[in-house]
Amino acid sequence: MRSPQRKLHPDMKGRTMKPTSLRGIATKAASDKAHRFRNLFGMLSVGFLLWSWRFVNLRAASGVDRQDARSYRENLRENIEGLVQAVQGGRYRAKLVLRRYLPKLNGKLRPLGIPATADKLLQIGVTKILEAIYEADFLDCSYGYRPGVGALDAIGELSAALRSGRYHYLVQADIRSFFDQIDQEKLVELLALRIDDKAFLRLIRNWLKAGILEPDGAVNYPEQGSPQGGSVSPILANIYLHYALDVWFEETVKEHCQGAAHLCRYADDFVCAFEQQADAERFYRVLARRLAKFGLEVAAEKTNRIRFSPVDWKGSGAFEFLGFEFRWGRGRWGQPAIKRRTARKKYRASLASFQEWCRKHCRLPKAVLFAKLNAKLRGYYQYYGIRGNFERLADFYHHARRLLFRTLNRRSQRRSYNWKGFAELIKVFNLARPRICHDF
Repeated sequence: MRSPQRKLHPDMKGRTMKPTSLRGIATKAASDKAHRFRNLFGMLSVGFLLWSWRFVNLRAASGVDRQDARSYRENLRENIEGLVQAVQGGRYRAKLVLRRYLPKLNGKLRPLGIPATADKLLQIGVTKILEAIYEADFLDCSYGYRPGVGALDAIGELSAALRSGRYHYLVQADIRSFFDQIDQEKLVELLALRIDDKAFLRLIRNWLKAGILEPDGAVNYPEQGSPQGGSVSPILANIYLHYALDVWFEETVKEHCQGAAHLCRYADDFVCAFEQQADAERFYRVLARRLAKFGLEVAAEKTNRIRFSPVDWKGSGAFEFLGFEFRWGRGRWGQPAIKRRTARKKYRASLASFQEWCRKHCRLPKAVLFAKLNAKLRGYYQYYGIRGNFERLADFYHHARRLLFRTLNRRSQRRSYNWKGFAELIKVFNLARPRICHDF
């Protein structure tokens, strides 16, 4: 049974009217776990891709053909008809994936692949078909890249499990360069467990093998991995870890545990909780060997074991998961309670990002500036505004105000505001104040 907190987010409600074919696939997948689906390739019709178009991000960057979604939309039906003819006629070839690099918190760069718009659309169509099949198979411990659930659902579920007091030891793990290390042939083998359609699988293989255009003009043809940025990559990654980790944990790890065991995974970031120390130690020892069977490697610097128990909460450690720091502390009535706050690295990175944003947008008209600024702040509170984290939210708001004050006074050689005038300004434009948005 799916946990009660798994509800559709508001922005998903207008997109839930699936084609009858997808509903039929979902029903069959749920009723027959061994069924292998055929004739999926034929579903990629003009009508189906027109429906899939609503999921295309119109503001996304263009690929190697420099055709963005807005220009593609100008002749949408004609473009889709030509795409379907190429696909069904066997003439479709995926264009090169444009590589870009984004800075990470640790100073390293995250590779991002940007497919051409037509490829994005086709990948979205395939993603919707895969979702219809695998949503019946995915376990409740999996939260990343799934419709209707997200990081905050994982935070809430993990918090509830730890509050139960049943678990006393944790293994927190991260997979090194996960998207780059996926074994492509192994992935296709796993897909074939549920899909008996060679043309459909060949289309997915086409995207996995697509060349990558680097910023320096070099073209690489990967033998492993799935480029981050493609519409189909997240669900392919989820399918891979479903078999590599989730099913193994549920069917094998739990069976060999002397006490209770619990897994919470968001993409390739996961936490495993155990009742018995021996079970945690055994899992820690065998995890690397298990992942190696799928060509994956544990990031040793991000993988560790800690005692995390309400029984000896003063001696328990702390861990970070999805931007939050978890630790045991004293509750309102003196009893042990889970304490969660924004992780230090995420907090500092958010402030640095906020400062850069202010620098770039400080010359906008004030009404526009504060409208965008409030949207940005509300987005921050919407994610980090969980019960017990108000102090960190208030700190962020305090420093954000100071950064904004400093930035506005640097727009010209003359100082524009003193603190009294600045206080009046943010009062007039009703600068969004911190608030708790989630009571879990």
